[in-house]
Formats: sequence, structure tokens, C-alpha cells
Amino acid sequence: MRKFQVVTLFPEMFTGVFGSSMLWKAQKDAIARLSTVDLREFGLGPRRTVDDTPYGGGDGMLLRVEPLWNAVETSSRTVFEETGKKPKVVLMTPRGVRWTQAAARRYAASDDDYIFICGRYEGYDERILELVDEEISVGDYVLTGGELPAMTVIDSIVRLLPGVLGGENSAAIESFSDDETLEFPQYTRPEEFQGMKVPEVLLSGHHGEIEKWRRAHSKKAE
Repeated sequence: MRKFQVVTLFPEMFTGVFGSSMLWKAQKDAIARLSTVDLREFGLGPRRTVDDTPYGGGDGMLLRVEPLWNAVETSSRTVFEETGKKPKVVLMTPRGVRWTQAAARRYAASDDDYIFICGRYEGYDERILELVDEEISVGDYVLTGGELPAMTVIDSIVRLLPGVLGGENSAAIESFSDDETLEFPQYTRPEEFQGMKVPEVLLSGHHGEIEKWRRAHSKKAE
């Protein structure tokens, strides 16, 4: 069973995502285990402090290294005690490598377990990178935290694990399956809706012509 842990200040954000659709199915079928680690539990002092002002000045607050470090090491130790191997640590950050479908396939094909760190505020103490194996970005924009990117990355990996989608070829014919092509248009009943008709070739039963039409209508990703 593959294990995905998320270090976050807002574990409640993951309740609906981890408990729905394919992520729920993956856990029900014992294909993956998805869990969160509340960073606040590793906060310092009676107020469980996790952030502080940056050295050198500047606006905003940074996540302190001690809570992050302790949360990651505790999570890593737990996984190691269960599996005998250390999980990979992934940091969600705009500075990271752009996430792609090829990367999702690589992660899904490995036998690694993962700990995802979700940043918050203005960022994090740089020293946490000593524990990080890979930095990932989901795009050239900034969000208020790493939670939504972590959900996106985890969903894209888990859905590719054998047995999750169900259909043998479900992941093979979708967008970016070859890293560059967007999936062809698809239709279902009714054959006509408000004057809009399903292309005749898709109703013909001629598999060769249908395949030719689909190839012609697939788009190259920009």
C-alpha cells in the first residue's frame, strides 16, 4: 500500500478531498493510505507557535524550521517503522520543478511513499530543504498555501495507481498520456440536443474511421 502524508497547518482542508471519489476508492481498496500531519502539534511553547518574522526584515511571516523539521522527521520515522524504508519528502513551492503528467506517471510507477510539505504565509525557513528530496510547483502563480497544490499532485498520482481507475485503458487514452496531446472530443446520449448533433462517424460503428476522426481531433498541448 502506498502512503501519502501531508504536513499542513490546515488538515481539515483535506477531509473532503481524501474522502471522495477516486482518492476514497484507493483507500477503500487498500491501494493507498492518505493522511495529514497537523503542523500546529509541533509548534513551540504554550501557544504552539509555528512562524516568526524573517531575518533581514520584510513583510509577512515565515514558517519556522523547528516545527517543520520535527513534523517531517516524526512522519518519516513512522513510515520507516511500518515499511522499512524512508519516504521521499516533497515541498510544494512556486520555486519548484513544474509538475507534469510525466512526473505523475513517474511517481505512480515507483514504490516510494511520500511526505508533502505545505508552505504558508510568506514562505518557510530555507533550512528545511536539508530534508527535502524534491521541490514541486503546479504553475507560475502564487497561492496562499501549498495545500491545493498538494491535493492536485496527490490526486494525479493516486489515480494512476493500478486498480484505482478500474478501466484497463482509462489512463492510456486521456490528455497528456503521451506528454503532448490533448484528448479528443467525446459525446454520449442523446444523439441530438438543442440542434447540436453527435458527429456521424461516431455513430457509424466503423472503428477505423472513428480512430482516424479521434486522431484528427486530438490537439497538441501548448
